[in-house]
Amino acid sequence: MERIYIGMGSNLADPAEQLRSAIQALAQLPDSRFAGVSAFYQSDSLLPGQPRYTNAVAAIDSELEPLDLLDALQAIEIDQGRERHERWGPRTLDLDILLFGDRLIDTPRLKVPHYHMQARPFVLYPLAELAPATLTLADGRSLAQLLAECPFVGLERLPPIAESNQPAR
Repeated sequence: MERIYIGMGSNLADPAEQLRSAIQALAQLPDSRFAGVSAFYQSDSLLPGQPRYTNAVAAIDSELEPLDLLDALQAIEIDQGRERHERWGPRTLDLDILLFGDRLIDTPRLKVPHYHMQARPFVLYPLAELAPATLTLADGRSLAQLLAECPFVGLERLPPIAESNQPAR
């Protein structure tokens, strides 16, 4: 089993509910165990004129291979109404593999550690809630260093909703 961190985001069709549904789906992945989820955060879109995003990071332990997990995550996105019309466009659900154990992955379909995560507070701060403080990415960068270089700007940590961020047991 490898520890995998998955970035989650939504800015359409009740974003918080989209994330809660995704958490339930992640808990049902084969050969995997749901390990936790960060608080939900809101941030502005990377493109002007879009609704704000709700983001979180989930952790799973899995025996799935990276591309098999990617396929499963894309199936969850489609099940929740994801349509791919434009890059960085509004979406019901976006699930990104941020870290996959200590693997460096560079294929046409998947790059891990996830590209640009170092510049995205809506990824780093939720990740820091789940990952050990001493986490070092497979490319040698430490999470502590990335956090120090990426201020908590434009990000709002949402108050917890009782038990809403945990899958049903």
